[in-house]
Amino acid sequence: MQLTDGLGKIKGIGEKTEKCFTKAGIYNILDLIEYYPKGYQTYELPVPIGSLREGEIAAIEASVATVPEGKKIRGLQMITCRVKDPSGSIFITWFNQPYLKSTLRMGSRYIFRGKVTRKNGQISIAQPKIYKQEEYRPLLNLMQPTYALTDGLTNNQISKAVDFALHNVEMPEEFLPARIRKEYDLVKRKAALAEIHFPKSKDTMREARKRLVFDEFFIFTLVLNQLKENKKTSYNDFSIVCKQECEDMIGKLPYELTNAQKKVWNEIKQDMTSNKVMNRLVQGDVGSGKTILAVLGLMMTALNGYQGTLMVPTEVLAKQHYESLIENLEPYGIRIELLVGSMTASEKKKAYKRIEAHEADIIVGTHALIQEKVNYDKLGLVITDEQHRFGVKQREMLSVKGEKPHVLVMSATPIPRTLAIILYGDLDISVLDELPANRQPIKNCVVDTGYRDTAYRFIEKQVYEGRQAYVICPMVEESENMEAENVIEYTEKLRMVLGDQITIEYLHGKMKPKEKDAIMERFSKGEIKVLVSTTVVEVGVNVPNATVMMIENAERFGLAQLHQLRGRVGRGGHQSYCILVSGSRNKETMARLDILNRSNDGFYIASEDLKLRGPGDMFGVRQSGDLEFRLGDIYTDATVLKNANDAAKNLTEKEYEEIISHYPALLDKINNFASGTL
Repeated sequence: MQLTDGLGKIKGIGEKTEKCFTKAGIYNILDLIEYYPKGYQTYELPVPIGSLREGEIAAIEASVATVPEGKKIRGLQMITCRVKDPSGSIFITWFNQPYLKSTLRMGSRYIFRGKVTRKNGQISIAQPKIYKQEEYRPLLNLMQPTYALTDGLTNNQISKAVDFALHNVEMPEEFLPARIRKEYDLVKRKAALAEIHFPKSKDTMREARKRLVFDEFFIFTLVLNQLKENKKTSYNDFSIVCKQECEDMIGKLPYELTNAQKKVWNEIKQDMTSNKVMNRLVQGDVGSGKTILAVLGLMMTALNGYQGTLMVPTEVLAKQHYESLIENLEPYGIRIELLVGSMTASEKKKAYKRIEAHEADIIVGTHALIQEKVNYDKLGLVITDEQHRFGVKQREMLSVKGEKPHVLVMSATPIPRTLAIILYGDLDISVLDELPANRQPIKNCVVDTGYRDTAYRFIEKQVYEGRQAYVICPMVEESENMEAENVIEYTEKLRMVLGDQITIEYLHGKMKPKEKDAIMERFSKGEIKVLVSTTVVEVGVNVPNATVMMIENAERFGLAQLHQLRGRVGRGGHQSYCILVSGSRNKETMARLDILNRSNDGFYIASEDLKLRGPGDMFGVRQSGDLEFRLGDIYTDATVLKNANDAAKNLTEKEYEEIISHYPALLDKINNFASGTL
């Protein structure tokens, strides 16, 4: 069996199941082996009921103390009973398992394993799995992989398929030289791939993960180094000079630029008026004033007779920028064009003609800007906003639309500078580390679920004062395995609490792009007063009238992501508030969230997050805006990132050629990474 073989070669996988694997992005056996677990189930000895703590997954050995009762809640069949052991008793609940009424008998003893939750001040376990003693004993201390699932795939199917593949295929060849493996204390790749799926212990899993994360970062650095080499001698053909109109516009702004904005604007001007191609990242915290720098750059480009583009992640944001640019730049005779996916074929055709004929000076849009049909005339500047949403490859696709245009990328993801230098190795870095004086600091509070009613009344008051609010939930629909608040059910609950007078809608990533845009458009116009959403709102919309950000299950998000979400408010002249609701009272959790409570500075938060999240946090919630590595996390794995970067940079040309010729698998990896992940 070969790594390139389809999954049909694996015992037990038929045509129907193979299609389900394809939905998960698994096309061949190599994809399967590199479909890493998102976490592990570890089965520990049962604990006394009296020692249970909220938020943990635990097993108890207890006897059924009451007859299981069944009732219907919102169309779901719920079974409840009380179980007890010598240390105390606890209620247990199951959904959609009506057969338990007849199988769970009074006085029978079982092992129940599930997540400990708190409702109405009482500890309980929801949806636990039930084991007999003889079934549970063989599972003790095993680390069983849990995978991200799609419709039609079970965890057991993936686990079995991986196990079969690991035992029946010629594993991927080693591509790291022995010198590098020894220097950075790395296990062999073959061993790491087997151990990441079925680890013998936490220590062996950590070693396997360290090696695979190193590989991801090593390959990433090689690709970036290649891009940097290609750009070393990039000279531009654009004769751009500073224009007085730009300075005039700065003087007419209703606020003064901060010193940081002035410094970065000077860096942009120096780049654009030199004979080299600009490749600059402007990294600024939420609200630090990156947009005005983009406007000035586009203005200078247009006044010199060249075209400029601004690519943003969502249509709603594109339309907002389009309207703002018309307001600011049309008085100077600069023509603005909008190009987004939802435009009709006829509208796009007319826009393409205007762009090609240079009847448009600045073009604002989404991914539509890099489609083949768009031909620019003298494209001098390419700006991408929230650059992590596009990645290096899409920046490249946009920049090749012109003859080596200047490239400016903007990111509000607060990454410590040392990591930013590695991650954005193909770019010069400018940092906006100062907030405008007219920004009111957001008021924060970290609370437990008992504060909800007070929060709802506060949101209601803000809405009646003419403001709007976001409520963020981590999930779309109710899950058997998690008590996290979910968007759809939460919206219904909130409508009941706040009444019909307040328009409440929900938004999530599974909705079609048109549906999402329509909801965001209505929220942006103030037609929707409270938006219940998953994290899809973290970038791509600007609603200055929104003053409340309430985040449920805040403990489930990384601090950088929470900070991004908080940045959706505080954009207008009104005082804004962020309410972080923690579903866990765990001391460490509350201490972590308190960092956000104390500070609105994204760079401080990112560095504190880095200190708090140790290498033990192997499979935590991914940080917002990070490049999509399969395993690596730039915060948790900062040391591995630095080591892999050093290893790749210290390769001599001779070593690089030798590695590529001896390990063709590495060249495949580099090409796949460049065309896929980037």
